[in-house]
Amino acid sequence: MDLRALRYFVEVVRTNSFTRAAENAHVTQPTISKMVRQLEDELGGPLLLREGRGVQLTDAGQVVYERGLQVLAQAQLLKQEVAEVDGIARGELSVGIMPTAGHYMAPVIALFQQRYPGVTLNVQESGARMQRQLVLEGKLDMALGLIDAPDPQLQTYTIAHQKTRVAMARHRIKNETRPVRWKELEGMPFLLYTSDFTLHEAVLQQCAAAGFTPQVRLQSRYWDFIGDLVAADIGIAVMFEHVIAKYDTARVASRPLVGPSMTWDAVLMWRSGYRSRAAQAWLDCVQQVYPFPLPSGSPVPCIKNGGSGLMHQA
Repeated sequence: MDLRALRYFVEVVRTNSFTRAAENAHVTQPTISKMVRQLEDELGGPLLLREGRGVQLTDAGQVVYERGLQVLAQAQLLKQEVAEVDGIARGELSVGIMPTAGHYMAPVIALFQQRYPGVTLNVQESGARMQRQLVLEGKLDMALGLIDAPDPQLQTYTIAHQKTRVAMARHRIKNETRPVRWKELEGMPFLLYTSDFTLHEAVLQQCAAAGFTPQVRLQSRYWDFIGDLVAADIGIAVMFEHVIAKYDTARVASRPLVGPSMTWDAVLMWRSGYRSRAAQAWLDCVQQVYPFPLPSGSPVPCIKNGGSGLMHQA
């Protein structure tokens, strides 16, 4: 069995799209379709039913998908173990990073590549919810994500705490210290991250708890684009403090959210069990850059020019 065909099949199922699977795999859609057909021919029957723009697993397809995840995880483990026979001089490491949190991992990447130049570092950017899923599926060795409660399926190391505020066009806010309750946001147009971001679902839940359904004007994966939309007074956005701090203060202002407030831990996460030498080396670098969990608002230590310094979370 061709592992590449199995990998493409799993990606089609995960994304529910041949087009998105091809984009993620950096190949053409005909290539994906051809490899999936070859897999179906080899296994003696259809694995997917094409329904509109999506796909539906057949009974056989469900078995292949579940077993395929295990086979691919074992293949990756075998590759890592063989690469580590000679130590950590070579090999690969796949790390997930939230698009809004690259500044947390930049000093870690610099330290890791300085220490282990022979290790290929593959970085994948997506929302926190997707990061968690990819770690559980074995597609990422480690990821930087968000949690608001312990996760029994993962081991974690906290590097920072995150708070949320509501961002609005500057002219709408006179006093940035005055809190706003969720109920007061009813009737306002919302700008949200896409659904693979933890904050997307959290905002919907808090609005529901406050007794209303938000009027979602637009969704985006990009924090800077959302900031531009807020500045243009197209809508409001619930964002993390450190993201809002990047916006132009002449165009965007914010207020703290209460009733309730929302906080998360920014954590490095990985599956329990075997951890490759490369993954352990990455964790060691993270722990050197962030030697202990931080109370909210504290300065974050970072590696700079080979030494130590301070970088504020905002």
